Amino acid sequence: MAVSTLIGAKIHRREDPRLVSGRGRYVDDMQPTNVLHAAFIRSPYGHAKISRIDLTEATKAPGVEAIYTARDFEKILQGAMPVTNSFVADKKQPIGWAYIAKDETRYQGEIVAVVLARGRDEAADAASLVQVDYKPMTPVVDIDGAVAKGSPTAHSGIPDNIAWDTTVGGGDVKAAFAEADVVVKQRILQQRLFPIAMEGRALVVEYTPIENKLTMWSSTQVPHWVRLCLTLATGIPESNIRVIAPDVGGGFGSKIHIYPEEYLAAAASKLSGQAVKWVEERSENLTATHHGRAQIFDIEVAAKKDGTLLGYKVTQYVDTGAYVSVFSSFQCSAYAIAEGAYDLKNVEFRTVGVLTNTTPTDAYRGAGRPEATHAIERGIDLVARELGMDPVEIRRKNFTKKFPHTNYLGLIYDTGDYDKALTKALEIANYSELRRRQEDLRKQGKLIGIGLSTWIEVCGFGPGQGHATTFAQIAAETLGIPYDQTEVRTGDTGDTPFGYGTYGSRSLHVGGSAVLMSSRKVVDKAKKLAAHLLEAADEDVVFEGGRFYVKGSPDRAKTMGEIAFAAHRDNLPPGMEHGLEATTYYDPPDLSWPFGAHVCVVEVDPETGAVKLQRYVAVDDCGNVINPMIVEGQVHGGVVQGIGQALFEEVLYDHETGQLKTGTLREYMVPTANEIPEFVTERTVTPSITNPLGAKGIGEAGTIASSIAVINAVCDALTPLGIKHIDMPATSDRVWKLIKEAGK
Repeated sequence: MAVSTLIGAKIHRREDPRLVSGRGRYVDDMQPTNVLHAAFIRSPYGHAKISRIDLTEATKAPGVEAIYTARDFEKILQGAMPVTNSFVADKKQPIGWAYIAKDETRYQGEIVAVVLARGRDEAADAASLVQVDYKPMTPVVDIDGAVAKGSPTAHSGIPDNIAWDTTVGGGDVKAAFAEADVVVKQRILQQRLFPIAMEGRALVVEYTPIENKLTMWSSTQVPHWVRLCLTLATGIPESNIRVIAPDVGGGFGSKIHIYPEEYLAAAASKLSGQAVKWVEERSENLTATHHGRAQIFDIEVAAKKDGTLLGYKVTQYVDTGAYVSVFSSFQCSAYAIAEGAYDLKNVEFRTVGVLTNTTPTDAYRGAGRPEATHAIERGIDLVARELGMDPVEIRRKNFTKKFPHTNYLGLIYDTGDYDKALTKALEIANYSELRRRQEDLRKQGKLIGIGLSTWIEVCGFGPGQGHATTFAQIAAETLGIPYDQTEVRTGDTGDTPFGYGTYGSRSLHVGGSAVLMSSRKVVDKAKKLAAHLLEAADEDVVFEGGRFYVKGSPDRAKTMGEIAFAAHRDNLPPGMEHGLEATTYYDPPDLSWPFGAHVCVVEVDPETGAVKLQRYVAVDDCGNVINPMIVEGQVHGGVVQGIGQALFEEVLYDHETGQLKTGTLREYMVPTANEIPEFVTERTVTPSITNPLGAKGIGEAGTIASSIAVINAVCDALTPLGIKHIDMPATSDRVWKLIKEAGK
């Protein structure tokens, strides 16, 4: 493929042949010599006091080398787990998250002891012999119970379960609601979810005492954050810690948290003097890897009778689980895009963090953006229903139309054309014909629903990192070299001084821009050297197709390869350093704001409540596209996750014991290919003005848009029965019960 056509080309991911042929290299593939396998003993209770831990029988088990409890780790780990949370300063409860429970456990799955043994099975067998005497306490496992007056507290000795309570806003909300002709109110459940990456968490840690150095292989999304937190916890200098993230089998946010296991495995390697390995079982993954969503939104939308939106009030309750997690602030980022795609100046957003005796929650794909979009888009449909308007009409009437646009918080939307994306989605779906057909089928007793979602996202947070295929495309085209001769290395703190990790749809916007800028620096330096070698002025040298030549004399040329070789020889221009290396630490001047419109068509079986997806159209705008195939793949995956939340998935706890009721994938319903329709994916292109690529994020778009598109479709289908709203997941059982109640 010619280098001049790389950006924007559909190129298969260069990682795929290696991964699908079984030649990937994951943490579990690491086999250091003399490694000890770790097994973690976890509390089976939601809330309990620890009265005694008896290691007698476990220490006699075959292969056991050591067993550690909280008192052993006090010698190695300092304070509590570091937290990087923007709401910590306003936090009401000064609660630290201990690396390991000592006297009290606050959720099922919290670690109380660690076994090290020669084999993985031996470690597991010995762990089963550790005797822990627990005194169960009354747990609190949901938001309503936790905020109720007189509720049990998630931690002994605290006055209540409120972790934070913060309100932000803009405009005159009180006046807006006073002016309104109609106000709609709704409570919206964002149920608790398992992220369920294909690969669970895994660690290999090796501490070298003589050099005081620690190397960790971790299936993490944020190796540099892991390194930073490890140095804060252990006191080992950051320069002596290396964290490597090899192939990672999915994360969806579940691997941006720095977990107790990472700290404890590092400390156990230091205590034992040997390498330590741990690979998570699926049951551990469901119990102890952080959960997502677990929120309630109470919304109020004020509007005029012509459909003009006036004001919006939101109270968000975030179930933090037993502890405020490392990146919990991402869950609160719903406030940043509360108004969605609409020109709403009068907005009040309150966020309340609530402690419960459940697995801590943290960022899950979209992290605040799906929740915010679901809330405002459900509110828009409710207003449309109240006024008897088409949901398309009310959206078009209130779209933000002038860009750059400053929202109620002062955040600046870079570029957008929301109506263009919606119009394209409606044309592809043949919306007018769908509505006509819906009326005909309703006369036959069929429940057909059409749901809309017009979404926006904020992305491009902070300096960035990268992805192998798209980064290679950018570098190859900019440098004029063959695509297959580029190499991209990521995920190793030994290769790069710092990176913020992969999350928040930031890779291309931030990391890709850094690649582009560094590549341009290389070209500029190479051009100077080419001019010197060609005995021409800098301004007379043209770079094209990987060749430097003198204007008017294309035969007088040097290739990029020749220049790279010459850069390490002695014939350089005065003052030029050897080599063509370049480094760019790119911090974008502002955020980017992708957007789009999704249309979903469903049929609800009135006899069983089953929801069948008939059609799904997604039109998204992520600015300039580097690789359309990767964009389509990201959208497909995100839409499936959103459909899973809308119709199938929900984590449930027993209220009396605090134990998981959905502790295996037999109880927790993940959608399969049988439940998912084929998608129609298209794009509009509105380049960003906040980065040199003109790109915007796309990794979370499908998840942000899809859950509410499906739920709006289900609610639309149930409209003839007088049903106004349904919470997620809209399972057949839940829908059937609503239909029966409506029939009464």
